[in-house]
Amino acid sequence: MKMSLNKVLNGNCQSIIPEIESGIDLTFLDPPFNQKKDYRFFNDDLSETEYWNMMTDISKKIYDKTNVGGAIYFMQREKNTENVLKCLRESGWNLQNLIIWKKKTSAVPCSNRFGKHYQIIAYSIKGKKAKVFNKLRIDPELPANYKQGYTNGVFVTDVWDDIRELTSGYFAGDEAIRDDIGERFHKQQSPVSLLLRIILSSTLQNEVVFDPFSGTGTTLVVAKQLNRKYLGIEIDPENVKCIEDRLNILRDSDDIRKYLKYYRHTENLDKIWVSGKNSERFVKKEEVNTLFG
Repeated sequence: MKMSLNKVLNGNCQSIIPEIESGIDLTFLDPPFNQKKDYRFFNDDLSETEYWNMMTDISKKIYDKTNVGGAIYFMQREKNTENVLKCLRESGWNLQNLIIWKKKTSAVPCSNRFGKHYQIIAYSIKGKKAKVFNKLRIDPELPANYKQGYTNGVFVTDVWDDIRELTSGYFAGDEAIRDDIGERFHKQQSPVSLLLRIILSSTLQNEVVFDPFSGTGTTLVVAKQLNRKYLGIEIDPENVKCIEDRLNILRDSDDIRKYLKYYRHTENLDKIWVSGKNSERFVKKEEVNTLFG
């Protein structure tokens, strides 16, 4: 079928991906981690073999629909690094970086090994060379004991320690979507700042951003603001409704403009940070405490 852009499709991505047209430029692949969580429409308690066969199949299907030089960012738990790399390699992707997303909250304690304090994001491309890679410069706080500031920022490396995760506690802040009694709608919601970095790094205006496990739709919300085309797939119809609401109402906490100053030293920022026609279609609402009620 003809690829239906700028929307989220309800269904199983494994079945839907073969039916969409080719032309994907960037995929953010953030599936359930097979941790026995209670999802309404997804079995999160598969055998290791079943789970990784499924991930390899999905990665291959995405590869087949991706433009040459297009990118995938596959996010997973640190303990699954070996499986992620094998999955991408066997489905045709060419690894460029293993990104370490270091968490800003306390590490998970362990009794017989070092505490866990990061997730991995495997950045890979289709082919030998990325058709788009924008070298971003950021303006982080000066580390302790440094006397002089940065005159033109610093390049983003493969260690991302400046993006706060949306934890289940108070650090989740206003960005975490909550229901009408204040409970988290989705505890695995990705932060806007994470997807902003990924989309800025690997796409240009009007290119196609894809998210096969859309969750709460952060990928699509950021892509829309940056004037990228987007396509999401989400199996849970309640999540789909949440995403559609979020795409129609720009919450203050989803507005990417607050991060513009942080990237101001990026050389081609005026060409990659484009908030044109797509972002103008947002319905502005100054105070949105919840999408439900």
